[in-house]
Amino acid sequence: MASLEPDDLELLRGENYAWFVTLDPDGSPVASITWVDADERHVLINTAEGRRKDRNAARDPRVVVAVQAFDDAYRWISVEGIVEERVTGSEAEAHIDALSRRYDHEPWTPAPGQVRVLFRIRPKNIVRYD
Repeated sequence: MASLEPDDLELLRGENYAWFVTLDPDGSPVASITWVDADERHVLINTAEGRRKDRNAARDPRVVVAVQAFDDAYRWISVEGIVEERVTGSEAEAHIDALSRRYDHEPWTPAPGQVRVLFRIRPKNIVRYD
């Protein structure tokens, strides 16, 4: 397994957007742009239960997360990994609120009936460019 380095964490924890790639049932890749975060060992992606990326990652946990620095197009990482854990409840809700404060600079406004899902992604391979 690959380890996240300090420069990786800086990219993942900054106000940089990520491309999150999952696999459809027929094996076709599906990319969506999203907010991103990291703990010391995992890339963190937050979504809503039932969305395409949630359904795809639940069925096939192999994913890719690519992040480009907002202020430098030539600084990026691509993380191939496995969704190791799918978390719902208060932890996922607190995480989306923290992301909203980082990216939108305001608290998260929950959608009625929406269940938030937090993916913990264990890196298998990391490609870096800077």
